[in-house]
Amino acid sequence: MIDQNDSPQNKLGCILATLLVRVWLAMRAIQTGLEKYAGSKVAGSEVLIDGSPNTYGLTEQTATKVYALANYQGIPDSLYKKLAQEPFIPIWALDLFSTLLGPAFLLLGLALLLGIASRLALFGMGLLYSALTFGLILINQSDGIAWLAIHIMMVVAALLLAKYNRLMILKKW
Repeated sequence: MIDQNDSPQNKLGCILATLLVRVWLAMRAIQTGLEKYAGSKVAGSEVLIDGSPNTYGLTEQTATKVYALANYQGIPDSLYKKLAQEPFIPIWALDLFSTLLGPAFLLLGLALLLGIASRLALFGMGLLYSALTFGLILINQSDGIAWLAIHIMMVVAALLLAKYNRLMILKKW
């Protein structure tokens, strides 16, 4: 008798579920890391009236999103100020976390997407989301805590499905 859990259809479903969760978590981490480097560039131009430059000196400004190393901001200013007032987080630790947050998201996301030590990448991602949750608990950001809880559940699901992970570079970890 064939056990239902070992059927080829069930294995294929688990393999596909693993791939979906892994890709989603990786893309989420990579995009979050990239957004830490986002900024805006403002450009001004003369306002045209009936197709010709106006005589009133009117200009319009448009902002476009740009990515650059100079724009890096791990923790947004408003959140940083709130966290800096918390006695449980020393300023040096907050500065270190803010510095490492973007690169950590990028490295963990790329490792997960490429299948480089997927289990370790998932565990690191879970620790990162746990650290973010700790900060949000301190400043009573319940909505953010709930969103991070969903991310943690997805990481746990991916870890539980890790035995079905087929597209990896390092299978051992």
